[in-house]
Amino acid sequence: MTIYQNLIAGEWTGADAVENINPSDTKEVVGLYASGSAADTKNAIAAAKAAFPAWSRSGIWERHVILKKAGDEIMARKDELGALLAREEGKTLPEAIGETIRASQIFEFFAGEALRLAGEVVPSVRPNIGVEITREPLGVIGIITPWNFPIAIPAWKIAPALCYGNTVVFKPAELVPGCSWAIVDILNRAGLPKGVLNLVMGKGSVVGQTMLDSPDLAGITFTGSVGTGKRVAVSSIEHNRKIQLEMGGKNPMVILDDADLNVAVEAAANSAFFSTGQRCTASSRLIVTEGIHDRFVAAMTEKLKSLNVDHALKTGTHIGPVVDERQLKTDIDYIEIGRQEGAKLAFGGELISRDTPGFYLQPTLFTEATNQMRISREEIFGPVASVIRVKDYDEALAVANDTPFGLSSGIATTSLKHATHFKRNAEAGMVMVNLPTAGVDFHVPFGGRKGSSYGSREQGKYAAEFFTVVKTAYTLA
Repeated sequence: MTIYQNLIAGEWTGADAVENINPSDTKEVVGLYASGSAADTKNAIAAAKAAFPAWSRSGIWERHVILKKAGDEIMARKDELGALLAREEGKTLPEAIGETIRASQIFEFFAGEALRLAGEVVPSVRPNIGVEITREPLGVIGIITPWNFPIAIPAWKIAPALCYGNTVVFKPAELVPGCSWAIVDILNRAGLPKGVLNLVMGKGSVVGQTMLDSPDLAGITFTGSVGTGKRVAVSSIEHNRKIQLEMGGKNPMVILDDADLNVAVEAAANSAFFSTGQRCTASSRLIVTEGIHDRFVAAMTEKLKSLNVDHALKTGTHIGPVVDERQLKTDIDYIEIGRQEGAKLAFGGELISRDTPGFYLQPTLFTEATNQMRISREEIFGPVASVIRVKDYDEALAVANDTPFGLSSGIATTSLKHATHFKRNAEAGMVMVNLPTAGVDFHVPFGGRKGSSYGSREQGKYAAEFFTVVKTAYTLA
């Protein structure tokens, strides 16, 4: 099989490779992808550093054209790239194509932003002095992305980095290198100068650690686990490095007595179980008031019975496999923890056999859970959700906010009063009313509070806060 190599200083390189395995069919090797070394990573950083002076001063039209070309090609190849995504990560094909379209839209948006770069000219408080406020590129950016959104998250980090004139060293998750390689290949062929974008696939303990140890990275933008995020933060203090961290979530979905039951069930099922629950914005805590509790649980159980778990590429599949054996073991372990803690297993929790060998798990719903159980406190990152019964809206809000995380929060209600109050008082970076907690637009800020995020927001025009530095210049008239 062809080895898909790393891109360093504009050259494809690397002979050591690892297999990319399809979680829907573990007999299928999606491809062989290079595994970079510490030396490869250092070379990539050096290449990005050397390319920065010219790229940071490149014309806005050049950046616009390259980003636009990339977005156009991703859109033209959405079915092909979506199938690749589904094969390597396990998302259903419709979800995977949707994510690919979003990646295209992100590049399209930042192609436009490249033409909208602007500053301010303001008067000084002193006579005959002018003041200009501008944004300049940060420098060499290290990008570390997770496995659960293998094309969208790289897009929403790489596109603004390049738009604002930075150079990049990109390390994707080892589990899902295929989509990342494709994006880099597309950008490379779109005309990026050598060294502006460097791809180093490989182990986090090797590639990632070398990035953390480098004094030449001006910033690192990271999405992944809380533990690794803390390591990124600690290592960056030594180098006075700018960091942007998106980490875990234990997101609540509140269901009030006055909710439209069908709307509530659809939003909760989507939030908790679609994409196999492998989203940092997934709702794994379903906080339900007493008056609707039993009806909601009954309707949710019927909904789960109707969901088909199968091969990601198969027509009619609602939920694909868990991404790999390690994550599957984590999910199974948490299901057992829930049982031991005294929660009632209302549905699912069993491994499933399908036509092809894969990591198939029934969507799992616990009831009679409390907010102090581990299954209600710790991020599982799988198709496992717990129903927590509460008395009223006030208790629901208190339970929703009683978490070390604060990424996304949702409520199902027909009450304008409660919806308005919840939007104002939910301790989360993103709030959804009668909608799933997962799923945000590409042109608005993404991020959370508390243990979920650190640093400035991602996406939209807010991305400039991380990828640029502000300069104030004075001129005597």
